[in-house]
Amino acid sequence: MTRYLAFAVALGCGLAANPVLAQDLVHEPISPTFGGNPFNSNHILGIANAQNKTTDPDAADRNSQSSIFARQLESRLLSALSSQIVDAIFGDNPQEQGTITFGGQTIEFFRSLDEVTLIIRDDNTGEETRIVIPLFIEVN
Repeated sequence: MTRYLAFAVALGCGLAANPVLAQDLVHEPISPTFGGNPFNSNHILGIANAQNKTTDPDAADRNSQSSIFARQLESRLLSALSSQIVDAIFGDNPQEQGTITFGGQTIEFFRSLDEVTLIIRDDNTGEETRIVIPLFIEVN
């Protein structure tokens, strides 16, 4: 037994005398949000989208035939209305000023000697967009 004990002590002293080698542990995050490799972003986004089980409840309604038809009809009506506004401002018999109200918006226009000012106002929020269109005078 003493022989084994002496061997164990000698082995322990021999191991303790050798230097221990190690290196620093470095943690590098995978996500580019937290400082990881920016080339991982598409991969991580793809995985997140694949795992995403939530669906938009209105998504099915947006692609139905009646919904597509309603959007196209609304687009054509707005296009016809914008043509009428352009004719009222720049047509054969241009008006000096006017107000058009539709769908929660009010469009006002004023003509001066060198420009036409359009004011598009959202009636719900009061937000205004002003467009100034210069008039070019034709000289014959």
